[in-house]
Formats: sequence, structure tokens, C-alpha cells
Amino acid sequence: MAADTVDPEMRRRFDEAEKVRIAETPLVRPALRPSAESLRTHFAGEAGRADVELENPHVEPRVTDAERMKAVPASVLIAIVLREQEPTVLLTQRHHGISFPGHWVFPGGRADSNDASPIETALREAKEEIGLDRRRVEVLGRLGDYVSHSGFRITPTVALVHPPFGLTPQPGEVEAIAEIKLSRLLDSSSYFLFRFQSRKDRAHFAMDTDDEELMLTGVTVSIAIGFYRELLKTHSE
Repeated sequence: MAADTVDPEMRRRFDEAEKVRIAETPLVRPALRPSAESLRTHFAGEAGRADVELENPHVEPRVTDAERMKAVPASVLIAIVLREQEPTVLLTQRHHGISFPGHWVFPGGRADSNDASPIETALREAKEEIGLDRRRVEVLGRLGDYVSHSGFRITPTVALVHPPFGLTPQPGEVEAIAEIKLSRLLDSSSYFLFRFQSRKDRAHFAMDTDDEELMLTGVTVSIAIGFYRELLKTHSE
């Protein structure tokens, strides 16, 4: 795995931030361990087909109507790999030479004029960024859009990925590729709120994993939480 490329000052501020584990608050939710078949059933049903915009879970100013109108269409792929032991989710680390350096995100990017749909955008971007062969991808459906403060209207596509397959990070865009357990993404004990000492009026969600250098923040953790919330509508432990 690549070395941590997040700005050292940002890392210092984060390490000093006040943190509250979600499992220790009323926000705790049941952990989920969905199967491939239950995911297929979810996205084939009414709940999985509902196009409800994902909420911003962070304590921060809301995106304005003006920002919403100007938001650029984009898509990400929540790629669930059907590993023999248990399903995992693909993540990419952003290259140190681009915006949000070192951040771990779902594969994806802005829509192209030739893309037939947001799902097509997600598949194309995953192919370009990490070489994911779409012939190994079984698209289940999509979540509602998420409008970010960075100026994008992001459509998350959810898919199963059938091994074997090879992946190659795109030079200059992707620093590294990793997989985390799907069960970790769908467990509220993985999540916490942090608050910087200098900004007591704001609190942001983050999610940690078994690797201390792999943490989800910002838009990516918002989409992960939105995915978790959607599956809670039809799944239970």
C-alpha cells in the first residue's frame, strides 16, 4: 500500500480533533452482512429502485439551491467483490498530484458527453482509473444522487464484481488500490464523528478500517453512510 500522502498539517489537526464513536451514541445501527442474493433482491425491489437524494450526514452548512443548480454530474462505483471468504469493496487512493491528495474514494469521476447514463459513467471511470473489466461487473442498481460542496452531483452505482480480474492504477490519478470488507462498511462501530478544536460549530463523519492509513472521510463516507441507510430498509442482522 502507498505511503500516506495526506498533508502533514491536515493529519496533525485530525489527530488532535475530538472524536466520538457512533457505537457509543444513539446513532448506533444494526450491523449488516448482506449476501449477493439479498443485494440483488434489494435493488430489484421498490426500496432499491427509489431515487431518493442521499442526505449529507455531516454537521456543516447545507449546499445552497444555487450550488445545487450548478452541480456537475458525476458517478462513482460501489464495487462489491465476491471474494470466497466474504465480500469486499474496492477503493482507490487519489494521487498526490491532484485535488484531495491521498484520500481514499470509490472509483469514479465526472460524466462525459458520450456517457449514456450515470451507470455508464461509473463503469467507464472504473475502467479508466483501475482497469476494471466491465465483463466482470454485474450492475445491481444505483442510489440517489449526492450533491457535494465541491460542486458535483454524484450518482453512486452499486455492482457485484466476479473474480478473477486484474487491476492497474491509472498513473497520475490513482496512487493505490485496496479492498475493505463490506461488513466493515455496514457496521456503525466503524464510524465516528470528529470535531476540530477551531471549528466547534461543525462535526464530520469518518470511517476507519483494519488499516490505520485507510480511512474514509468527506463525500466518500457520506455515500458509504447513505448506502448503509438504504440497505437497512430491507436488511437486518
